[in-house]
Amino acid sequence: MIERFEQFAPKSIAEPKDPVGLQLGSLDADVNKVLVTLDVRPEVVEEAISVGADLIFAHHPMMFHPARNLDLSDPQNQMYANLLQHHITVYAAHTNLDSAEGGMNDWLAEALGLTQTTGLVAGVREPTYLLSVHVQSIYADAVRLAMVGAGAGEMTRYSGASFEWNGTTWYTPLQGADPDLGPVGERNRVEELSVSAWVPASKLSAVTAAVNEVYPGGHPALEVTPLANTGHQFAMGRIGELPESMSVMAFAKHCKTVFGVDGLRVIAKDLDQQVKKVAVLGGDGGKFFKLAQQKGADVYVTGDVYYHTGHDMIAAGLPVIDPGHHIESICKPKLTTLFNQWQTQYQWPIEVVASTLNTDPFTFI
Repeated sequence: MIERFEQFAPKSIAEPKDPVGLQLGSLDADVNKVLVTLDVRPEVVEEAISVGADLIFAHHPMMFHPARNLDLSDPQNQMYANLLQHHITVYAAHTNLDSAEGGMNDWLAEALGLTQTTGLVAGVREPTYLLSVHVQSIYADAVRLAMVGAGAGEMTRYSGASFEWNGTTWYTPLQGADPDLGPVGERNRVEELSVSAWVPASKLSAVTAAVNEVYPGGHPALEVTPLANTGHQFAMGRIGELPESMSVMAFAKHCKTVFGVDGLRVIAKDLDQQVKKVAVLGGDGGKFFKLAQQKGADVYVTGDVYYHTGHDMIAAGLPVIDPGHHIESICKPKLTTLFNQWQTQYQWPIEVVASTLNTDPFTFI
């Protein structure tokens, strides 16, 4: 399950120093039930125990600030103890999910009704590799199709791109070997092809596994070469357009409705100002308001805006809507749906449910 998720949102595209991935437990542990949550809090752990979950899949890392001791009078430390006692594994996908295509910020943009969306904040470029497989010509097509089927050879405007050249393989089968060609103990020469394709880092393990499945004998000679030219540019946040212009006030009410919040903060000089092009970045995105303005946004939606940053936003003339950090709880139904789609596709013997708890620490009165 985690391997499939990391093809969708690779850990390699997370922001530097973001502690994504395994938080506690073991990824080798058996999983029967998954609880999806925004935050890992003591009450969420109690929920996981009560529903019989053995994996908590969270957006926010549980150990963003490492524990300095294991004093169980600290609720956070007691939470760790409860997780260990009940053998619950915890995994977090944070800024890698924020940058993933079809991930957090696409969900927020979709909720707002934005179209023609593009990335807002340039993120990590995914590393890429050249994978070469040496194979007899009669097996070359099977190997090539396996590589392409697992995601190799995908470029900006092309798919299935590969290259091959002729070569000669020399080998001597040792005692106990079962060579496809040539007797044991004698040096053999075989004319082969080298099939090569460009593979993004997130798909390298899947492509090599696909090659192993179709290669005769299951022990292919693989060459994996890092490429200097980097791959796809991921981005946090999205910028797109509303179906029609509306006032800042009307848009703020729209945000309140689609995100299901009881209140939000509006930072604007003129609530009647018309807006159409919208930038959105889930979480704490106040520092990117100038970039949103440079990219032509009429209004910016983000959370956790600081007091003095709000002054800067007003001075810059960019209206900002702050519906809070908790709008990222949209990940609970979205991830649950995604995991259940994969569960059906791959016939995983697991159950995936969304946490029913609201972990927003703020209450509007």
